[in-house]
Amino acid sequence: MKARVVIVGSFIQDLAFYTKQFPQPGESVIGDFRAGPGGKGFNQAVAATRAGAATLFIGAVGHDVFGAGAKKFAHAEGVPVHFVEKKKEPTGTAVVSINAAGQNQIIVALGANLTLHKQDIPIAPLQSAQVVVCQGENDFKTVAHVLRIARKAGAITVLNPAPMRADFDFALLRHTEVLVPNEVEFAGLIRALPRSGLRNLATEEVSRLPGDQLHGLCRMFNVPIVIVTLGARGCFVSQPEVYTRISPHEVDAVDTTGAGDAFVGGFAAGLVKLNRNVLEAAHFANAVAALAVTQHGTAAAMPTSRELARFLRKRDHK
Repeated sequence: MKARVVIVGSFIQDLAFYTKQFPQPGESVIGDFRAGPGGKGFNQAVAATRAGAATLFIGAVGHDVFGAGAKKFAHAEGVPVHFVEKKKEPTGTAVVSINAAGQNQIIVALGANLTLHKQDIPIAPLQSAQVVVCQGENDFKTVAHVLRIARKAGAITVLNPAPMRADFDFALLRHTEVLVPNEVEFAGLIRALPRSGLRNLATEEVSRLPGDQLHGLCRMFNVPIVIVTLGARGCFVSQPEVYTRISPHEVDAVDTTGAGDAFVGGFAAGLVKLNRNVLEAAHFANAVAALAVTQHGTAAAMPTSRELARFLRKRDHK
């Protein structure tokens, strides 16, 4: 089966600690520990696969136990993968802290992900995919290469600029059809954009901006579609001539770590399943993210198509 969604990105082994409250500097607190597969790209690939889209993940791992675990999990999940093994680099790892409110703090060591190079990427899947997704946990030269080939071949190219990096390359936007930042990343992009004039835009201001103002800022990126994910406030979709706020689903969140990845993977799957309808795909992605935060973990927390169908039926009947 040909992959309709191709996600080129990161695999990161999550080492997650759950505690009632985050420790203060110099403080130790007691918590529970869980380990599991993660990485923005891999999480998104699992989300898209479980949501019902034929998906291929392309990424890099080390020649170590975490890399072996990545391959084992992907096989068990039925996620087709093209893992490039980097024998001189460790598999990416992350230390994740989650408090009782479901908030998270994360430290990431990207490891092998930063050595995923242009020559490691198979071209044929990019040229036959409907949707191609990249993020910010790989070398930007590789990301640009992937987006350029995919856009030229007619795929919808989706860039999730996460995490927001100081060296973000705005040239990537030339090859991007859909830009999907969260509030933190959006504020960072606006502050870094030379012509924005908004060097002091704070993250907390983004969701409070009137729709026309937020839409105006989105249009400054010269990207056809910008979707700003707003966490518990849903998302904002900016298209060339119109903007739309999409309300969130109210759920009891226990772990928001993979929420953004769930949205992006769900959005990619939604574009395939819903005939490239951006707004319907964004509504679908909202549901994927809402369900994901009701479970612990990242890749393992992504909902299945059956769970999504049941969830959406219940919402429709309310």
